[in-house]
Amino acid sequence: MKTYEKQIYKTTLVGSLVNIILVAAKLITGILGHSNAMIADAIHSLSDLITDVIVIVFVKIANKPIDKNHAYGHGKYETLAVTIIGCILLFVAAGILWDSTLNIIKSIKIGPLKSPGIIALWAAVASIVFKEILYRYTLRNGKKYNSKAVIANAWHHRSDALSSVGTTLGIAGAIFLGGKWSILDPIAAVIVSLFIAKAAIGLLKPSIEELLEKSLPEEIENNILKITSSIDGVHQPHNLRTRRIGNNIAIELHIRMDGELSLEYSHSTTNLIEAKFREQYGVNTHINIHVEPIPKQLT
Repeated sequence: MKTYEKQIYKTTLVGSLVNIILVAAKLITGILGHSNAMIADAIHSLSDLITDVIVIVFVKIANKPIDKNHAYGHGKYETLAVTIIGCILLFVAAGILWDSTLNIIKSIKIGPLKSPGIIALWAAVASIVFKEILYRYTLRNGKKYNSKAVIANAWHHRSDALSSVGTTLGIAGAIFLGGKWSILDPIAAVIVSLFIAKAAIGLLKPSIEELLEKSLPEEIENNILKITSSIDGVHQPHNLRTRRIGNNIAIELHIRMDGELSLEYSHSTTNLIEAKFREQYGVNTHINIHVEPIPKQLT
């Protein structure tokens, strides 16, 4: 197993262990403390645990070498993993929002809900601390090893930490203000769901764009043309097509050169362009350059 994969697995397994502990602690304290917000937070942490499994499975597939059936590699499996994580977050948000809204309506129609216990408040505070630490640890390693799935998982941890802030405020308000203010607990759960939905949309948008073969940003394409035009003997770069494949990018480009030049010279020139692209965008950049002679009327 590559060092890259080992570090990603190690990072994800640490997160899984913390999530298992948090899910159990939140669920128990949520039930014992009669806190809808804490139970919602437990469900969020459970979704974190599910995404940990997704990262482990898909990163392994994404790092397989090029084969007969995957000429561009397996990088989009990691993009697919991010998309699945985003969808899970969105469904979790919708479920929490629905349940919390029903509890708010119940509180208004029937009367004050039972105030949560202090044990739920302590669990919420502990969750903020542990999930923020886990977010920073996972994000650092995700950036270090250039893994979009791990970075997405880090933001899932951060969304859990932020949701625990809302949970803490709601539980604290319901406990210390008492009475009709117990409605703050399900209101906090609604706020949790909005945080989760925002994180989900932030993950889904770029992932879906990549799966739909969206071109790279205009500034990157302009830089590709600039690099190409800087090479001696290369003219009129055109028909540029770009896309992202997991953590790598693909570049397809047509260039024009003097038709009287030798094939060997043209070949060495395209090699130079490829070297500059890989220096700028990574050694695993997929590059396809088509050379055309300059039309006689333009010479």
